[in-house]
Amino acid sequence: MSPSHWHKRLFVLAFMMFLGVSTPLAAAAADGEPAPGSADRIGLWPGGLAPGDKALDRPLQLVERSANPALPDRYVTHVSKPYLVVYRPTRPNGVGLLVTPGGGYQRVVLDKEGSAMVPAFVEQGGVTLFVLRYRLPGEGRADREAALADAQRALRLIRSRAAQWQLDAHRIGVMGFSAGGHLAARLGTGFDKAVYPATDAIDQVSARPDFELLIYPVIDMAGPDTHGGSRDRLLGPHPDAQLLRQYSMQYQVRPDTPPTFLVHAQDDPAVPVGNALQFYRALLRAGVPTEMHLFPRGGHGFGVRGTHGLTTAAWPRLALDWIATQPQKASP
Repeated sequence: MSPSHWHKRLFVLAFMMFLGVSTPLAAAAADGEPAPGSADRIGLWPGGLAPGDKALDRPLQLVERSANPALPDRYVTHVSKPYLVVYRPTRPNGVGLLVTPGGGYQRVVLDKEGSAMVPAFVEQGGVTLFVLRYRLPGEGRADREAALADAQRALRLIRSRAAQWQLDAHRIGVMGFSAGGHLAARLGTGFDKAVYPATDAIDQVSARPDFELLIYPVIDMAGPDTHGGSRDRLLGPHPDAQLLRQYSMQYQVRPDTPPTFLVHAQDDPAVPVGNALQFYRALLRAGVPTEMHLFPRGGHGFGVRGTHGLTTAAWPRLALDWIATQPQKASP
C-alpha cells in the first residue's frame, strides 16, 4: 500500500468514526492499524510473544487523543506482541529506518512521531519507515530490557528481509524521539548486548544500526537534565547510582556507536537540551561522527506538526541530506 493511499484510508476511517458511521471497512480497521498478518504489519517474534515473556493481564490498548480526523494522535499501551507498521515509498531509495516513537516509556505514540513522518521521509525522501510498537516497562512486566530486545529484533528482522523491501542491508538506521530516542541510543550503544535468547536465523543478523537519528532524546538518567517520568517508568522510584549510570546513555557511547544525527530545541521544557549536548560530547570523545542541530524554539514533541513558522521545520530535510552522506559499507 502506497503512503498516499494509506493516509487517505486512515483519514476516511477516522472521519467515519468521528461521525459515528459504521461500515465493514471501518470495522475491519477501527483503530487505524493494519490488520494482523497484512503486508503492512509485521510481528517481531515467532508466535507473537518474545522468548520467555508472557502476555500481560490487560489486552493492548489503543487510544485516540485527537478530535480532528485529519490529524490523528493515537498511542498504544499494554503491548504483549510487539510489531512493526511499514510505510513504503513508491520508489525506494534503499534506506530503511526503524522508528522508535516516544511516550515517556508509559505509552508509544503512533502518529505525531510515526505516521506523520510519512510525507517528508517516505513520499518525498524515498525512505522505507518501520514504526515499532514496543513493549513497555511498568505494566506488570519486570524486564526493563524488553524494549531493547524488541528494537534489536526489529533491526535484525528489517536487515534480514532487506531485499523484500528493496533496501540496502547496509543502509538500515534507527530514528528515535524523546524516550524512543533513549531506546534508539540504547540500541546504538548496546546492539550486541544479550538481552534475549536467540530463537532463529534472524537473531544471527547484526542488530547494529548503520546510523542513528535522535530527536529531542532522553539521554541522562542521573543529573539535572533527567526526564523524571522516563526514569521512573524504566528504572523504578529508587534506582541506585550504578543503575542510573548504566541507563545514562552518555556513559555507554563506544567507538563503534553508529554515526549520529541529533536534533533538539533549546526551549524544551520536558527533556532539556542538555541531554543532546551530553550525548554529543560523548560521541566526540569516542571519535564517532556526529552532526547536531539545536533550534531556539520548538519545545518538546514537535515532530513535524509543531514546527510551523519555526526554523525547526528544517530538520527533516537536514536529516535526509545527512543520511545521504553516510558511507555505504557493511555492518559488523
